[in-house]
Amino acid sequence: MTAAAILSPIWQQLGFDPAALNRLTLAGDDAILPSFYDVSGLAQASIGGVALAASEVWRQAHGEDRSVTVDRAHAAIEFRSERYCRINGEKPANLWDPLAGAYRCADQRWLRVHTNFAHHRRALIDLLNCSAERAAVTAAVAGRSAAEIETAAAAHGAITAMMRTTDEWRGAAQGQAIAALPLVAIDKIADSPPVPIKADKRPLDGLRVLDLTRIIAGPVCGRVLAAHGADVMAITAPHLPAVLPLVMDGGRGKRSGYLDLRTSADQARLSGLLNDADIFVQGYRPGAIAGQGFGAADVAAKHPGIIYVSLSAYGHQGPWSGRRGFDSIAQAAIGINHGEAAGFGVTDQPQALPAQALDHGSGYLLALGALAAVLRRAEEGGSWHVQVALARTGHWLQDIPPAVNGIAAAEPDDDRVNALLEAHESGFGPMRAIKHAGMIDGLPPHWSRPSVTLGRHAAAW
Repeated sequence: MTAAAILSPIWQQLGFDPAALNRLTLAGDDAILPSFYDVSGLAQASIGGVALAASEVWRQAHGEDRSVTVDRAHAAIEFRSERYCRINGEKPANLWDPLAGAYRCADQRWLRVHTNFAHHRRALIDLLNCSAERAAVTAAVAGRSAAEIETAAAAHGAITAMMRTTDEWRGAAQGQAIAALPLVAIDKIADSPPVPIKADKRPLDGLRVLDLTRIIAGPVCGRVLAAHGADVMAITAPHLPAVLPLVMDGGRGKRSGYLDLRTSADQARLSGLLNDADIFVQGYRPGAIAGQGFGAADVAAKHPGIIYVSLSAYGHQGPWSGRRGFDSIAQAAIGINHGEAAGFGVTDQPQALPAQALDHGSGYLLALGALAAVLRRAEEGGSWHVQVALARTGHWLQDIPPAVNGIAAAEPDDDRVNALLEAHESGFGPMRAIKHAGMIDGLPPHWSRPSVTLGRHAAAW
């Protein structure tokens, strides 16, 4: 399947003009990353969709059609941008905690655990009542079933998933709930007057974005909006954990401020920022931020015309809707690890995708939904809620026909990657990182702000 065919139904479902697809050139059709699944096609389609949407925002403001081009190799490599970010010429440190990964359980089922955050690591060790060593975890899980640990972990605050086949997942209650969701849900949640498009020299000029996300998917959303001209402010707090290489890569183009939403003072400061914001992106576990007064309905009531964008692991419906999760965990739960292994003829262990494709794909879908809402707000007004889930993005990847010769694809070599790196100063030192692949004719994407350390700026526009 071509990347254009992958994108077309989502483009039309979100209400974009189908004729705009004629201005999109998706160059190349090879499998760039080795995978049974069409990760390269997904990358090209999702990045192309955001660039084309940005060009539609420009057209709304200026009446000009601009063509869009996305090179497949560039897009696929950008889907693993965190691997290639260089500071002072040094590659990023290993992103994975030593305990993270897959373990065989007593029932011979595989269990994947995520321990990159210290509190999740502690929760797992406490649950298993063992020391924080891989051999100890291996021994502890070997005496229990994968399903038992998965259920207990969810209640205990640990992040795990039993590896399932696709059929097992689609037959389960949460698999059915996710399958019933649109890939990108977009709903009008309140009425308010139309807001004109403000684009001046760049497609997303004038759009202010609050980015309350971490790790990959949410930061990718803010990063790509910034690449096309949006004013993006990343908000976190000193007590919240972060993975430094991901901060470096995902922070390009953004301001970075601290607010501690456990305090009423900083809740008031965030509300003040929302008075002048267009888009509010949050990746907290469903229901968590609503408890602090910043759920979608609350924000829309206080800040008419807001575009509220939510990321979750398993969607907003079904028994797992409130469950924590990450890309690697969703890959195991929904059948991707099993399918990837089967595609390569591996029978004795799970196999991960060659990129955090659910994260990156979801990040671009969040941005695509946000821009669809920007255009709807300009025409009919209103506050809008955009929702994307990692697992639903995984369903999208599973439902695309397998990559042609994907298993035989070679890893991109250094020369191919180095040709896509751009150099600039950053808050961490001289940085080289992957350029953005979504090219709009005459309006090339770029980041006008460097990546900076967390909390570098005041939390103010």
